[in-house]
Amino acid sequence: WILNDDIMARFRRRTCIILLLFILFICSIMMALKTLRPDRAGFGDPFGLGLLPELQQRTVLLDSKQNSLNRLQGDTVTRVSNLHSIAVNTMKASMPPANKLEEELSSPNYNFHIFYYTWYGNPQFDGKYIHWNHPLLPHWDPKIANNYPKGRHNPPEDIGANFYPELGSYSSKDPTVIEAHMKQMRSASTGVIVLSWYPPGMADENGEPTDDLVPVVLDYAHKYNLKVTFHIEPYKDRDDRSMYHNVKYIIDKYGGHPAFYRHKTSTGRFLPMFYVYDSYVTIPEIWANLLTVSGSQSIRNTPYDALFIALLVEERHKHDIHRSGFDGMYTYFATNGFSYGSSHHNWASLKAFCDSNNLMFIPSVGPGYIDTSIRPWNNHNTRNRVNGKYYETAFSAALLVRPEIISITSFNEWHEGTQIEKAVPKRTAQVVYLDYKPHKPNVYLELTQKWSEKYRKEQEQWLM
Repeated sequence: WILNDDIMARFRRRTCIILLLFILFICSIMMALKTLRPDRAGFGDPFGLGLLPELQQRTVLLDSKQNSLNRLQGDTVTRVSNLHSIAVNTMKASMPPANKLEEELSSPNYNFHIFYYTWYGNPQFDGKYIHWNHPLLPHWDPKIANNYPKGRHNPPEDIGANFYPELGSYSSKDPTVIEAHMKQMRSASTGVIVLSWYPPGMADENGEPTDDLVPVVLDYAHKYNLKVTFHIEPYKDRDDRSMYHNVKYIIDKYGGHPAFYRHKTSTGRFLPMFYVYDSYVTIPEIWANLLTVSGSQSIRNTPYDALFIALLVEERHKHDIHRSGFDGMYTYFATNGFSYGSSHHNWASLKAFCDSNNLMFIPSVGPGYIDTSIRPWNNHNTRNRVNGKYYETAFSAALLVRPEIISITSFNEWHEGTQIEKAVPKRTAQVVYLDYKPHKPNVYLELTQKWSEKYRKEQEQWLM
């Protein structure tokens, strides 16, 4: 009996020691996991949802720059499947970051494209105000036009916008402004800048040529791991021949830059992408010359082949777009109900049409719309932001149709009040500007980042 008691006592001691070691092991794992908490949770997201993407992001930063780009382009998330891999990533995450900039900002989502304008100017950089002094546009009916004011805005206190930028009446040539914009777009987890573009020497009727700014935009975009594609505006006499020369010019001049965007197609090709604004003003037969294999001016199967995305406004445009040889369509306008294309409830049928005709459908979401600072008679098209709810409703509608790409109208189209750029409260003797209160100036950047992460997670489910 004495021998048995001794054996039992030793067994109990050994069991206690093993149990204590097990508890210490579990505690150490819990402490390690706690250190992995992201520095900044997504807008409104509880801790834990972004844990694995955060681990993946930090691990990727320790790889080569090219490997990082490849992983981000594929928009993949590392799946940690066992305790050993969690421990390895924990150690890597605790090491000094290879790039502090990457550490501080959300990873770019190359399936989130955002429209960007470089047409603003001020006396310091341009010798005068450009676009901030936008004229008040008259209604086409003279009887209605007579009821509204005329003239133009007088910056910096009075600008052609209903909101006021945190950066003031800036110049798009100011390098500090360009960098601030890149940082904001990257913080919003967008990935591709859709740059408003006119051919060299051309501009919109209120602006001046901006093609010389493209290299600077590309350089700063690259610094923030963003890509740049082009939004070709409807300049005078745009047709199949001039478009061929435009595309050739852009690819020859900018196609070698690491920030130049190429989209991976279903066939595995990487092609440039061009959004074509107001494409419907040109008849399908002209576009077909450029965009079909048998066209007289065909760009297909040449070094300048690309993905061409047409603007859809009316329902009938979908058939014209298909006949023209375009590769897809986008809706641009941030006004739900304004046009067939911008009406959220039509997106499902448009996506079905595109799927059945091998076209891309790229819905455009926006935070709201108000352009009464330049079109004072256009109140009926105003769309209130409802403290961000309008924007979230648009994103929700877009995700329902499972698009390959979502476009955002816009980063800084201030005239039409679609901007997500930081805005601040401002009151002058003549004007009381709208603002983002009760939220902070960056609220729409945070909302974009939130929905970018939601899109990533849902897209993983679509592809399974």
